[in-house]
Amino acid sequence: MLELAVCDDEKVFRSDLRKILSRELELCGIRYLIREFASGEELIAGLEQTDCQILFLDIEMKGLDGVTAARRLRQMKRQMEIIFVTSYADFVFQGYEVRALNYILKPYDPNKITAVLHTALEALDAEAEKYYVIEQKQGSIRLPLSSVKYFASDRRMIHAVTTDREYTFYEKLSELETELPESFVRIHNRYLVHLKYLQAIQQNTAVVDGEALPVSRSCKNSLSAAFAKYMLQ
Repeated sequence: MLELAVCDDEKVFRSDLRKILSRELELCGIRYLIREFASGEELIAGLEQTDCQILFLDIEMKGLDGVTAARRLRQMKRQMEIIFVTSYADFVFQGYEVRALNYILKPYDPNKITAVLHTALEALDAEAEKYYVIEQKQGSIRLPLSSVKYFASDRRMIHAVTTDREYTFYEKLSELETELPESFVRIHNRYLVHLKYLQAIQQNTAVVDGEALPVSRSCKNSLSAAFAKYMLQ
């Protein structure tokens, strides 16, 4: 079942958005559950014990604003697709640091909402289908690539650093690189990073989910180009 959340401190906007989403999901024959939250604080409390795949989040709310709430969700390792809702286009650029998928301007355009909903569904499908299989003596491990922040090489060993743990296995980084989707980009002769978790490029470092990793001079231009392209998708 697809689980969605709508967070807005104005009930009329929550209701309008819910109606549009419900109608489209029913037309598509998708089983779904929509939870409503009236504040950023309520959202954080509600998602501490559960999760959702798609979140429509108002930026301008009393108390905890949408960007701060999204930042806390990312700190909680929540990987849902976030779509910001705002009355002002100027707020859109704040979504980059929390890896927001898209944004919707108020008042709502039903066509825009359904288009963004389908973009989120496609993103979920794409991530759900991609795994890297790690072969070990005790058996095979299917590693979901959506959870991998980066791969680090240490001689003949590869360390796959994910959102919740680290996996180590034998492989050459150059061979691993050929098996990964283009969202994984080399930043150094020892690192391949997932653009999904890349937050910033600062001189000779890349900030990946709060962690600073080295960027070699030979990789910096291609990394910047790949990051810009990824942000425009």
